Amino acid sequence: MLRKFWLVFAQACTICLALLFVVATLRPDLLPRVKEHAANIIVTQETATEVAGTRVTSYADAARKAMPAVVNLYTSKELPSRNALAGDPMFRRYFPSPTPQRQTSLGSGVIVSPDGYILTNHHVVQGADDIQFVLADGRRVKAHLRGSDPESDLAVLKADEEDLPAMTFAPADSLQVGDVVLAIGNPFGLGNTVTLGIVSALGRNYLGVNRFEDFIQTDAAINPGNSGGALVDTAGNLVGINSTIYSQSGGSVGIAFSIPVSLARKVFEQIARDGEVTRGWLGIQPVPVTPALAKELSLAQPEGVIIVGLQQGGPADKAGMQLMDVVTEIGGKSTRNVPQLLARIAELAPGATAKVRIVRAGSDVAVDVVVGKRPPPDRQ
Repeated sequence: MLRKFWLVFAQACTICLALLFVVATLRPDLLPRVKEHAANIIVTQETATEVAGTRVTSYADAARKAMPAVVNLYTSKELPSRNALAGDPMFRRYFPSPTPQRQTSLGSGVIVSPDGYILTNHHVVQGADDIQFVLADGRRVKAHLRGSDPESDLAVLKADEEDLPAMTFAPADSLQVGDVVLAIGNPFGLGNTVTLGIVSALGRNYLGVNRFEDFIQTDAAINPGNSGGALVDTAGNLVGINSTIYSQSGGSVGIAFSIPVSLARKVFEQIARDGEVTRGWLGIQPVPVTPALAKELSLAQPEGVIIVGLQQGGPADKAGMQLMDVVTEIGGKSTRNVPQLLARIAELAPGATAKVRIVRAGSDVAVDVVVGKRPPPDRQ
């Protein structure tokens, strides 16, 4: 009797285990969940509602806000005659010169004031004697050059009309790496074109493009004709002026550089007011501190800028600064490298006195320098 009962029990257990295996294989959702204690891993995940609430599916509003203020620039200039006698009055009397040849070029610009002020690149309008732009609504308007700054590659135009759509400046230094940006311009003469990318890097310098470099790097497609156009954030506000691209083929490869709005606004305000940009000048020739130089000069860190040249009679020379001085701070702001040093000096007002901190023979020294006015680029 006991043996028979045991056989029945064994068969029942076998059937139950078989049923459990079938359910676990085909319908595991019917089994109760067992809390695992083996691994103490906490995973946080947004709910579908939260994700859907923050997802951006279109940048149409930003483009719609910014595009009316981006213009297509058309410039032209007369080409010099190749005939060496073209300037001789007697030659021109008997051999009238043919119709002068003109060179045309394309570019972009950004209206930054309803009064008709337009920001663009210096290289877009350099040498042009005829400048016209086309608005998004198709109107063609003439403009003239208000002023240009080759050292930042920026120029300001003044339109012959007013009450124009203007773009809003984004707050200075509001941009972060990874932010989505739109590039708007006139690539290859196609007219207002919008491309999308992200901010790849900030503060790019040592590119050898401009004297004052603090570029925004982006992978938004920028091509010939985009120069001088707008780089805007997802709210449609201006964060940069598209300036140049890195390319071995001449087309976009996903590395483009824009002048940040913090620099562009300073240049614009000075040119619009005075017709030129005024910068401070100390009359020094700087080179970066390398690890080898830092060791030789007994510096704690390879930071700062070494003076290897002094303009005779210049502000720094008059203040008693010397060759091989290491500049670490100007006006209370650090100068860790050459671009930072140049930016600090440029911010100084000519005629003002600036406190320059240097390291000389291992000692910290403070020098008061009366700031001069930076000479034009052709005098450097």
